[in-house]
Amino acid sequence: MPRQLGELEDAVMTRVWQWNRPVTVREVLEDLQQERSIAYTTVMTVMDNLHQKGWVRREVDGRAYRYTAVSTRAAYSAALMNEAWSQSDNQAAALVAFFGMMSAEQLEALRDAMRIVLPTLPEGAVRAVGEVAGEDAGGGSGEGAEAADGAEPDAGR
Repeated sequence: MPRQLGELEDAVMTRVWQWNRPVTVREVLEDLQQERSIAYTTVMTVMDNLHQKGWVRREVDGRAYRYTAVSTRAAYSAALMNEAWSQSDNQAAALVAFFGMMSAEQLEALRDAMRIVLPTLPEGAVRAVGEVAGEDAGGGSGEGAEAADGAEPDAGR
């Protein structure tokens, strides 16, 4: 599991993620210098560290390297959330507390994500998620809630 990026590592990775193309140390340096005084060698060291840690890959381009992100910022954020959640001694309580901290926009993003994920889960997992969400044990009325044989979840009641 990844550990959280340091402040300067995050600043560098933010640019690599935003630009979504191979970047040089010089490009990152020039952008960072708009916000702070920083040396070329410092940025070069940070990018080399990020390469050693597996956050970026690099290819030789003349006398320099071009760096590309190995994964997305969303994947990084998800891994951090999963790591924090998995360390809880009461994962359900941790989720309840986390959801309670969410803004309306974040809750809508969660609903959108659930609409995407639920149809891809096996039937038993969909039923379990529905039960946790307070829906009936048949899987609720959401997409992907049909029984494995194609019958409606409430059929026969």
